[in-house]
Amino acid sequence: MTDTTKSTSERSLELHEQLAGKIEVVARAHAKTAEDLALLYTPGVAEPCRQIQADYQKSWELTRRHNLVAVITDGTAVLGLGDIGPAAGMPVMEGKCLLFKEFGDVDAFPICIDTHDVDEAVRTIYLISKSFGGINLEDIAAPRCFEIERRLKEICDIPVFHDDQHGTAVVTAAGLMNAIKFTGKEMGNLKIVISGAGAAGLAIGELLLHMGFGNVIACDRQGALWRGRGGMNAAKVAFAEMSNTENEQGSLADVMRGADVFVGVSGPGLVTREMVASMNEGIVFAQANPTPEIMPDEAIAGGAKVVATGRSDFPNQINNVLVFPGIFKGALAARAPQITEEMEIKAAYAIAGCVSDEQLAADYIIPSALDKSVADVVAEAVASCVR
Repeated sequence: MTDTTKSTSERSLELHEQLAGKIEVVARAHAKTAEDLALLYTPGVAEPCRQIQADYQKSWELTRRHNLVAVITDGTAVLGLGDIGPAAGMPVMEGKCLLFKEFGDVDAFPICIDTHDVDEAVRTIYLISKSFGGINLEDIAAPRCFEIERRLKEICDIPVFHDDQHGTAVVTAAGLMNAIKFTGKEMGNLKIVISGAGAAGLAIGELLLHMGFGNVIACDRQGALWRGRGGMNAAKVAFAEMSNTENEQGSLADVMRGADVFVGVSGPGLVTREMVASMNEGIVFAQANPTPEIMPDEAIAGGAKVVATGRSDFPNQINNVLVFPGIFKGALAARAPQITEEMEIKAAYAIAGCVSDEQLAADYIIPSALDKSVADVVAEAVASCVR
C-alpha cells in the first residue's frame, strides 16, 4: 500500500535505495555444460568473430547490437535540475533504459560521459558506436547538444537521436494535431508562440514549421526571436530567419496576443490567466516540469479550449515515452542508418492517429503515456520510411 504521508520524492528515493539500480544485464543463453562454454565462448565464438571480420553487416545478425541503444548524457541539462554532472544524471539514464525495454522491447544501456568539450564528447561517442545499433542523446545542454548531434550524424553509421529535441517535438506535434482538430482551428493559418528557445523549443518550432502548422514565434528570456535581434546564439539566429514571418518583437506577453497556440518548454509560472485571455481561443501546452508555465485551471479560466502539460496528474500528458521506444524500435528493425525528419513526421501522425474521432475530447487529445500499444504503431510508421 502506498504511504500517502510521504511525498513522491521521498517514496522515489526509498525505492531507489531498495532497488540499487533500475536495470541489469540478463543473459539470453546459459553456460551449464562444457558444450555450452565451447559454443557460447571459446573456442566456438571465434567463428562468429571471423564472420563479422569478413562482413561487417553480420555484426547485426550475430550480436545483440541490432536491438541495443546507448543512452548517453554529460549531465548538463537533467530534468530541469540543470548541470548536475554525469554521475547524478545516472538515475535518469537508467529510467530511460527501463522505458526503452518496457515500452518498445529495445535493450538500452546508460553511459554518462564526464566532459563539457564538444570534440571530446563526439570522439568518445563515436569510438563506442560499434557496440550499439543506435545512440540516444539525453539531457545535454544547448547549444552544445546541436553540434554534438550534427557531427555524430555525419560520422556514425547508426541512428543518432537527441530525444530532448526531437522526441519532444514529435509528441508535441501529435498532440497539437488533435487539439487543432478538436477546436476546429485551421492547420496552416495558426499563430504559434513557443516559450523556451533551447534544445526542445527550437526543435519543436522547426518541426511545426516543416509540417505546415503556420507561423511560429519562439521566445527566450529576452523575448521574441526576430531577424536582426542581437544577443542570440547561432541556433537562435537560424531559427529567427525561418520563423516569425511578421518579425514581431517584444515580450512573451506581447507576442501571445492573438495567438492560437502556446507551447511552453521553459519554466514555472511564466504565463498568466490574462495572457491566455489575450489569445485567440487558445490551445495551451504548458510543458515545463515539474511546475508548468501556467496551471491548467488558470489556463482554462483564461479561456483556453485545450490544455496539456508534461505531468501525469493532469489530462493530456505530453510525454516523450510515446515517441522514443517506437522510433528506435522501427529504425532498428529497418536497419536505418539515421532517423530522418520524414520518420519524425510519420511518427507524429501515428501517435495522433491512436486517438479516434470518437475518443477525441478536450481532456483526451493524446494517448496515455502508459499505452504500450503506441510504440508498435510508431515503429511501423518509422520502418515504412525505409522500405
